[in-house]
Amino acid sequence: MAPKILISAGEASGDLYASALVEALRRRRPDLEFFGCAGPRMQAAGVRTIVDAHSLAVVGLVEVVSHIPRIYGEYRKLLHSARTERPSLAILTDSPDFHLRVARKLKKLGIPVFYLVAPQVWAWRKGRLPMMRRTIDRLLCIFPFEPEFFARHGIDATYIGHPLTRLVRPQTARAELRRRFDIPNDASVIALLPGSRTGEAARHLPILLETVRNLRATAKREIRFILAVPPGTIPQNSNFRERISSASIQLLEGKTWEVLVCADVALAASGTVTIEAALLGTPLVTFYRVNNLSWWMGKALVRVPFYSMVNLVAGRRIVPELMQNDMTAKNLAGEALALLENAGQRETMRRDLAEVAQRLAGPDGFQEHDPLELAASMVEKCLGEKYLTKEEMVHV
Repeated sequence: MAPKILISAGEASGDLYASALVEALRRRRPDLEFFGCAGPRMQAAGVRTIVDAHSLAVVGLVEVVSHIPRIYGEYRKLLHSARTERPSLAILTDSPDFHLRVARKLKKLGIPVFYLVAPQVWAWRKGRLPMMRRTIDRLLCIFPFEPEFFARHGIDATYIGHPLTRLVRPQTARAELRRRFDIPNDASVIALLPGSRTGEAARHLPILLETVRNLRATAKREIRFILAVPPGTIPQNSNFRERISSASIQLLEGKTWEVLVCADVALAASGTVTIEAALLGTPLVTFYRVNNLSWWMGKALVRVPFYSMVNLVAGRRIVPELMQNDMTAKNLAGEALALLENAGQRETMRRDLAEVAQRLAGPDGFQEHDPLELAASMVEKCLGEKYLTKEEMVHV
């Protein structure tokens, strides 16, 4: 009987990483069968869907409350499949609010748990650390500062590098993309990246639309605006589509990397897309806004010097952060215009972003390796041995 692996991801970035890991594992073990919580990329990679990942994509401490009954139903459905099918191991990707609960139940079932993309307990909710020690067999980190933190708390974590360092690859030259998107040679391009979830995009879009109006009124150059989102982020029946069209903003779905390549500046929601911009060398301003109660609750819990992962990896502020009340059309337009009008400032930021990209490439001695190939080798070894020593993890 073919070994089964339960694999789960709850949002777009996790779906991307998990699908690439499935493909890497299939190259090593074509006999493997995958099932679990899957988004469109995992489904395309052949993961049998028990739960659709889209149903878990909710952000905010307060916003999630109304979705709890539905999410709990999906949780029970996934665990029922684990009890019924008894996979050889499980791979849980990001989404710790959901997956740490899943991990606890899987541990009771005797199913080894690999956790890809470590929960950001170094920033907040350190109370999760004891549960992580008890329930996670292999913690795979994508940021270089994480293993040292987890080691201090008795958790054996491995830095594999950020998967996007191998996945983000421009397939087409900038000049060709600008021609394809009908951008004049003398026009500047600002990419608008409101987030990959419907809720966060809906919170950010009104301010971004006002930012576009401000920039058109104040800029002394022609600017083309491209709004880039994953497919399905803005529903077909949303009035935002008409407002985007009326504002003469080009809407491109599923082409975020291409848009970043041809953009002079990006206005990007804090999250994975800021890492994508860094890897592609696109100067950016990052922002985020949630429900006010969620913000104040989170602010009391979070203990980090920066909100942007780009700045955290750099260890200093290299991109502007406009969070919550600082995220205004006036502030966004001002920061965007400062970058557009100062070529030296853009070049300095590109050098800083290249430094971040280098740090994300992987551990010393493994920077030429694909992070997900390293992860696949660990999973493959675990399938054969069920358990790896610390020394084996280092050398696998």
